Amino acid sequence: MTVPHQDPAERRVVVTGPARRTRRASGYYRPRTEIDEQTTLGHTYVRSLMRSQLRAALAVFAVLALLVGPLPLLFAAMPDAHRLEWAVLGFCLYAPLVLLARWYVRRAERNERDLIRLVEDR
Repeated sequence: MTVPHQDPAERRVVVTGPARRTRRASGYYRPRTEIDEQTTLGHTYVRSLMRSQLRAALAVFAVLALLVGPLPLLFAAMPDAHRLEWAVLGFCLYAPLVLLARWYVRRAERNERDLIRLVEDR
């Protein structure tokens, strides 16, 4: 008895394993692409980062103005205190300025990390 020969077009293949590649939906949202392609949404992300960096810079400037601004008035009120002036400028302002700069750098880095965390595909 002979087995009838099947046409190759009529054979069926059944795949039972998991798919090797998954396709993303056509409406998949990628913020990094939005920034790279400079779309309106990407522009909004970058503008938001710039606003937060500007807020931090203005806060540092305000503290600096309040810290250093009154010093000329203080020095004018004490005309013969040249050693005091150098002590205040050389020693008393150094630590607050370093702390202020350190705060600003940490704040700026945190703002950038927040944007990266928002944009990354995780």
